[in-house]
Amino acid sequence: MPQTHEVTNQAPPLRGHDVAADPALLEALRREGAGWAEPELHELGILAGTEQAAEWGRLANEHPPVLRTHDRYGHRIDEVEFHPYWHELMRTAVTHGLHAAPWRQEQPGAHTARAAKFFVWSQVEAGHTCPVSMTYASVPALRATPELAQWLEPLLASREYDFGLRDPRTKRGLIAGMSMTEKQGGSDVRTNTTTAVPAADGSYRLTGHKWFTSAPMSDLFLTLAQAPGGLSCFMLPRVLPDGSRNRIHLQRLKDKLGNHSNASSEIEYDGAVGWLVGEEGRGVPTIIEMVNMTRLDCTIGGAAGMRAALVQAVHHATHRRVFGKALVDQPLMRNVLADLTVESEAATAVAMRLAGATDRATAGDEGEALLRRLALAVSKYWVCKRGPAHAAEAMECLGGNGYVEESGMPRLYREAPLVSIWEGSGNVAALDALRAMTRSPASVEAFFTEVGLASGADRRLDAAVTALQKELTDPAELEYRTRRVVESMALVLQGSLLVRHGAPAVADAFCASRLGGDHGGAFGTLPPGTDTAAVIDRARAVQA
Repeated sequence: MPQTHEVTNQAPPLRGHDVAADPALLEALRREGAGWAEPELHELGILAGTEQAAEWGRLANEHPPVLRTHDRYGHRIDEVEFHPYWHELMRTAVTHGLHAAPWRQEQPGAHTARAAKFFVWSQVEAGHTCPVSMTYASVPALRATPELAQWLEPLLASREYDFGLRDPRTKRGLIAGMSMTEKQGGSDVRTNTTTAVPAADGSYRLTGHKWFTSAPMSDLFLTLAQAPGGLSCFMLPRVLPDGSRNRIHLQRLKDKLGNHSNASSEIEYDGAVGWLVGEEGRGVPTIIEMVNMTRLDCTIGGAAGMRAALVQAVHHATHRRVFGKALVDQPLMRNVLADLTVESEAATAVAMRLAGATDRATAGDEGEALLRRLALAVSKYWVCKRGPAHAAEAMECLGGNGYVEESGMPRLYREAPLVSIWEGSGNVAALDALRAMTRSPASVEAFFTEVGLASGADRRLDAAVTALQKELTDPAELEYRTRRVVESMALVLQGSLLVRHGAPAVADAFCASRLGGDHGGAFGTLPPGTDTAAVIDRARAVQA
């Protein structure tokens, strides 16, 4: 076909950059005590910015997993087939310790370093981070039964990715999953009807149905079932010690809005063998140890999605010319891009602060544990709630080019709502924050101690903190008002972090818009006087 015209004014592909060259992330990494991890973080960031990594993510989503329930002879096998690039994504994540590796690492800041790497690598492809996150989160729960943790933890923390269904004791590394939700209950897990009957050998036999089980190809699952002593937590391996398949039958894979690379399934326990984790009747407190870690990853993942969308939007606007000048130089577009940057950096700051709190709480710091308990619920609610609107606005910055699959923006848009729904949707997260405040007044004190570190630095922040404290003293219809209260808590926490540690232009824009009341309902409504140039420059991709 003859060439009919010359294609011009199109942004080149965003490749060959260092995804880890993110000022907000690097500043937080050093601030939270994990600056020693910066070389490996940049190594991972350079890989994340390659054409190769982009293809891994694209094809893992275009060729989603396939369920094989039976072999050619009619025997149940309950296996899930993945595109080879899914395994490359997983292998990279495990090799770099994005899973349970920090639990076996003595170096201070291990959880913060892992959070930063999770933030960087999940920008390549979010779906595979689900089993990575669940493996990370399984360790605290398993420690409720030391004899299980003793042999499982080293394999869960291993930096060797060893895919395939075999006896877990024969593998070089393990991946863990979580299986709680049932049809009739959703987040109300106390209504679960799956039963667990004790066997003579000390194990249990589980029978029942689970409505959502992500990453069903995992080597083992933590699950909830009704034992004689009440709702309890159990560990179920896919393959039993004698080499036979456990009676965990995969019924079908979910057809989801996004997260296409990751298999989510309905499963049936038909007398499946499981081992008790913790005590009978203590299933919720036991598995909450796992949920509290996956909620951290929801927050990190939400912030990572914002950063990925933002960098694409700024890259496009830098190379696209409209009405005689670069799109990034158009005043209204500058307002939009700066606003998106402010939201992204606020999310990054709070996610990394929570990772640092995880390090210190794990080391025995009671104050950090109290802060983390409340601030995590608050931030999981707000950061994940802001993600979809942020993704939509970033996609719109590319116009029609952003609405087509080749841009990668639709995948980011489809992924954005998931972290808000996973591990407790908006109401659950907000009510969990309210529960923490009600049951642990010390966590409220820890929260305001943290926020108060910025006292006197910005009058708008001070006023917002005062208003929040007044709102919390009013008991009238508090549960009805919980979302508004938790949103205010999230904003003053983010504001405090940015005022203390963020770039001055970002902190000022945040306080003026989110706390000062001078902000519209959409992105791109920052007040006049905002230093948009200084803000946007922090969102530009840096070539490797």
